[in-house]
Amino acid sequence: MVLKYMAMIGLVCFLFGINQAHAEGISSARQVVDKFQAELTGVMKNGKQLGYAGRYGKLFDAVSSSHDLTKIIRIVVGKEWEKLSEAQQQKLVDAFSKFSVASYAHNFKDYAGESFVFDSEEETTRGGVVIHTHLNIPDEKAVKFDYMLKEIGSSWRIINIIANGVSDLALKRSEYTNILQREGFDALITKINEKIDAYSKQ
Repeated sequence: MVLKYMAMIGLVCFLFGINQAHAEGISSARQVVDKFQAELTGVMKNGKQLGYAGRYGKLFDAVSSSHDLTKIIRIVVGKEWEKLSEAQQQKLVDAFSKFSVASYAHNFKDYAGESFVFDSEEETTRGGVVIHTHLNIPDEKAVKFDYMLKEIGSSWRIINIIANGVSDLALKRSEYTNILQREGFDALITKINEKIDAYSKQ
């Protein structure tokens, strides 16, 4: 009887440990998103004074530390990744990283009272976490942002963002793999750099 009782206590403690670790994981993932959105908002508020170069500089670390850019681009190009040399893979990661920061610097360049709001959080069946939020825009319809995160080592990183139901990962995968298969690696790098250049001038 005593052994049975002790076993039950052990099971409760084990399950409590799992639930606690689960809760801590979701909390850590949310902190990554909260911090990133706060940094985005800060840049927006000072967007005009900073200019594109200033926004890019402010957001470089924010994007790099919250997104797993290497994993994202590997998922985006899919099987094409293995066909690239190590030098090409690194060149693609570097170009994509610069493009990701540039797109944020371009799209979040001014402020008119916008605010990010947390909605809910959930764990995926594959051990990831989705943080549901929305961006309130005065006099406009709110934009829903769902952040998908995976645990990398001891930290969480964003691997996809779904805006109003549209997956950024899916959009890029369709575009990038098509260019790689039809026009080749150099064409993809050229197009990415052209977009970065266009963002810097707008």
